[in-house]
Amino acid sequence: MVQLPTKTLTLEEFLKLPETKPASEYINGQVIQKPMPQGKHSIIQGELVSTINAVVKPNKIALAFPELRCTFAGRSIVPDVAVFAWERIPIDENGDVANVFKAAPDWTIEILSPEQSLTKVTGNILHCLKNGCRMGWLLDPDERSLLVFPTGQQPEIFQAEQEILPVPDLVSDLKLTVGQLFGWLKLKL
Repeated sequence: MVQLPTKTLTLEEFLKLPETKPASEYINGQVIQKPMPQGKHSIIQGELVSTINAVVKPNKIALAFPELRCTFAGRSIVPDVAVFAWERIPIDENGDVANVFKAAPDWTIEILSPEQSLTKVTGNILHCLKNGCRMGWLLDPDERSLLVFPTGQQPEIFQAEQEILPVPDLVSDLKLTVGQLFGWLKLKL
């Protein structure tokens, strides 16, 4: 069977397409739809955004955004959590937070879903790091592990409950252990 070549879109063509649910990303000329978040993913994502913002928002240090489209350096990706330093958050002509973010986040966080490609997710983190991101996290809820990608260093794995997770300098007041992070998966009644 002969397979016909698929048309590769330009980034500009991709950005004109209607948004999908779940979001689609533009990587190396291809449109790749993210999987629908499931329970573990959703609870960790929501708790991370709330926890980070509780530390950084009152003093206008940074802001954590869930599922924010970031378009830069030839890609358009949607990290599960994108943290931007306060002064880097784009503002529109009305003084509101802009809809379009044309830069890598300062901290990108991805939560692996069961059907998601580890290589694709890691590729997005590395792309962010090459373009100004200070740190990347890749959480695996099923393995209860977290890969931390510091800028210019080897990734490190964190699995022991008592380990304090490294965070970028701009959120240095955030103290979170592996046990606390994955403890969010347990409902306390």
